[in-house]
Amino acid sequence: MSNLNTEKVLSVHHWTDTLFSFTCTRDASFRFLNGQFTMVGLPVNGKPLLRAYSLASANYEENLEFLSIKVQDGPLTSRLQHLKVGDDVLIGRKPTGTLIVDNLLPGKTLWLLSTGTGLAPFMSLIKDPEVYERYERVVLTHTCRFQSELAYQQYITEHLPKDEHLGELVAEKLIYHPTVTREPYRNTGRITDLISSGKLFDDLDLPPLSLENDRLMLCGSPHMLKDTRVLLEQVGLTEGNHSEPGHFVIERAFVG
Repeated sequence: MSNLNTEKVLSVHHWTDTLFSFTCTRDASFRFLNGQFTMVGLPVNGKPLLRAYSLASANYEENLEFLSIKVQDGPLTSRLQHLKVGDDVLIGRKPTGTLIVDNLLPGKTLWLLSTGTGLAPFMSLIKDPEVYERYERVVLTHTCRFQSELAYQQYITEHLPKDEHLGELVAEKLIYHPTVTREPYRNTGRITDLISSGKLFDDLDLPPLSLENDRLMLCGSPHMLKDTRVLLEQVGLTEGNHSEPGHFVIERAFVG
């Protein structure tokens, strides 16, 4: 397990019966870029059982944080959901991923489009001062089935704008737009429908997507990624990667 660090669980928060997050210690040598993911797991029968998880903590924070679904018969999450403070957890030493600002061309508005636990890498990015330096505004959308699944909502709307270091930037530039699909709420509907109908831009009083101004990061369900990509390419936006920056980037590590 030389490519893994063993860390101690510091806290566990159960958002719903299908969603939880946890924090753990961070090895002093562990470095990552905001928006990246790493392997997380547990030793099972003497071997590491691992899956990819985005880092919800910012790269300057002392501890690491992860957001996870609970799958009752899932090989890893069926075990991971029972984590307690003081338990050991395995953390991969080599973070990677496409959701980093250098993979995008310069622009004015950064859209962070997420569904479910796809919110995690954007929690890292909205705590990054460099993101606010690069963009005039940052729009975070989070779509879930139910209001209860809108993890970190209170943190985003109440705590982050009061942050000692970031608060002023957040209050000035961050727009948070949560939507749900299966119950009444102030914002309802799938993000793809809200984009294609134009309702998203009307609700936020922002112009439609353009090549000149808008850059996007996508993380969430395979259907959302596929359908949103089609919408973006119809506008003429191109996908970026490590070798060539583009108008939008997609995290594919969790697809399939």
